[in-house]
Amino acid sequence: MRKEDIKKVVLAYSGGLDTSIMISWLKENYNNCEVIAVSGNVGQADELEGLEEKALKTGASKLYVLDLTDEYVDDYIIPTMKAGAVYEEYLLGTSHARPCIAKGLAEVAIKEGADAIAHGCTGKGNDQVRFELTLKHFCPDMAIIAPWREWEIKSREEEIEYAEARGIPLKINRETNYSKDKNLWHLSHEGLDLEDTGNEPTYEKKGFLEMGISPIEAPDVPTYIELDFVEGTPVALNGEKMSAKNIVLKLNEIGGANGIGIIDIVENRLVGMKCRGVYETPGGTILYKAHSVLESVCLDKYTMHEKQKLSVTFAELVYNGQWFTPLREALSAFVDKTQERVNGKVRLKLYKGNIIPAGIWSDYSLYSEELATFGESDYDQTDATGFINLFGLPIKVQATVDAAIAKKQGK
Repeated sequence: MRKEDIKKVVLAYSGGLDTSIMISWLKENYNNCEVIAVSGNVGQADELEGLEEKALKTGASKLYVLDLTDEYVDDYIIPTMKAGAVYEEYLLGTSHARPCIAKGLAEVAIKEGADAIAHGCTGKGNDQVRFELTLKHFCPDMAIIAPWREWEIKSREEEIEYAEARGIPLKINRETNYSKDKNLWHLSHEGLDLEDTGNEPTYEKKGFLEMGISPIEAPDVPTYIELDFVEGTPVALNGEKMSAKNIVLKLNEIGGANGIGIIDIVENRLVGMKCRGVYETPGGTILYKAHSVLESVCLDKYTMHEKQKLSVTFAELVYNGQWFTPLREALSAFVDKTQERVNGKVRLKLYKGNIIPAGIWSDYSLYSEELATFGESDYDQTDATGFINLFGLPIKVQATVDAAIAKKQGK
């Protein structure tokens, strides 16, 4: 589509630094086009306060705030958690939020008859791919505008200068200008002193951590919790039935208070470079651990091992923005089948950043104390002799052949 034909643009709007200046930039560079701001609420809480006033004041014709919290948890977080998908220690908090938001963005753009969709993702990051692959799925013919790939602005400092020159209000300043992404699953921190891998994150500095506290500052007594699962999905916390979303939110409170779920990693971005980030995922870290502990007794050996291998592929698909693909859907179907017997209760002990298993109960447990005991049981230990002979037969045959060849060659 020609630039002059773009009259109405739907902008993925967070109210952060990037999208705060993009309304003005789009109007200045796209024929004073109408800009409709869309914010997907995936649990960023106070970041949504005052958003409509800010969007309208900076030139948007209207603002949509889409409540995606339940959809995000039920359709993205829980399927990823059940898959055990982890990307290089990262629990994919930004990764699976993007397709959820982009889906809502596409729906508004179609409803409004927009000519284009714009987003604030940089040309260096993963999010541009996650947004645009989702948009290609839901509105394949829609034009996409990515200002970071067009404008002359080269840094966040220049963005701040652009905003100050136009009187655009910002909630950040030059000293606290971390690049952050927050939702109900996690909070990420990038930039500033974290760009030097030799710098230790200032976990104990007031205001750095937002979802919890440092393990050093956590209580000196442990906190016990119990989680119930049905087919791999959490259904109750400490005996109280509640939605998966509310379980995540409550676990965030409990985990945050115990210094759970803080990681500092250098990850491999999709675009090829390495990037350092500090992630806070208190509730998610607890949920992953509880689910894994329950699977340890409910899944048979070969299903578990195959699932662990495929979890790497699942994580890469999520990280790379390929949520709406046949392969991801096929893997989810496999995962759902494996979860049919993942039912039961797990008790965990939380202590200064640690998650310690403290009990597992399941009617579907494949663990047999009778078989595993070091005491007397009906297990016939002599059966192992025949098993080992058969299991080791290929090794024995190979060794016999090697010895015969060596003898023939005079070695």
